[in-house]
Amino acid sequence: MRIVILPTAGEAVERAVDLIAAQLRAVPHSVLGLATGGTMEPVYDGLIRRHRAGLEFAGATTFNLDEYVGLGPDHPQSYAHYMRERLFRHVDIDPANCFVPSGLGDPAASADAFEALIAGRGALDLQLLGLGANGHIGFNEPGSSLGSRTREKLLSPDTIEANRRFFAEGETVPETAVTMGIATIREARSILVLATGHRKAAAVRAMAEGAVTAFCPASILQMHPQVQVVIDAEAASELALKDHYLRAEEIQSAREARR
Repeated sequence: MRIVILPTAGEAVERAVDLIAAQLRAVPHSVLGLATGGTMEPVYDGLIRRHRAGLEFAGATTFNLDEYVGLGPDHPQSYAHYMRERLFRHVDIDPANCFVPSGLGDPAASADAFEALIAGRGALDLQLLGLGANGHIGFNEPGSSLGSRTREKLLSPDTIEANRRFFAEGETVPETAVTMGIATIREARSILVLATGHRKAAAVRAMAEGAVTAFCPASILQMHPQVQVVIDAEAASELALKDHYLRAEEIQSAREARR
């Protein structure tokens, strides 16, 4: 697990954009796993700017982590709508190659169909992840099976409350979502985690330095051979080995600059 600590949230976001753009330039037909939420909004803004400067998405395929059960793709708080408005309609990607789990109909059938689509395309080349304050990745809440596949998952009260700000006053916040499973996420060839702000500091510590446990689903990423965790100083504030990570990144960056 490569821990990249940058001074500000803006610099962390820019590094994440750099890594995604580099993947697309190196492999134009990349299969990307994408995430949603407030942390990702400036990432997609950055990718749109890169597209306007020449970055191509035309050959890419994308799979989103999750979708709320009960929300159709035109609901303003659905993740299908989020992705369409935040990224897809602003770049040259083929909409037929943009996959979001269905929130309508039978959740089990939707989950199985989504899992089959991913399997049909082969492993994800790069999976982008946010990090929940309780350590969740996708909507794999604490207690999720570390061997899970795409399925319907009950959201924790903390997650529901955190998501409430995106819904109109009085509107019901969905309590379940179809989410890519932890085992599916782990099959990605490479994983990029972006976390910023002091609110994520405890989760970052548990993910990177804690025991591998279902209590912190993100901790399973310690077992993956190709993970970059990009965080700002606030999100890094509770890391016991922070100085070590900073020195390691300094050495690694110097080596890369000489190549």
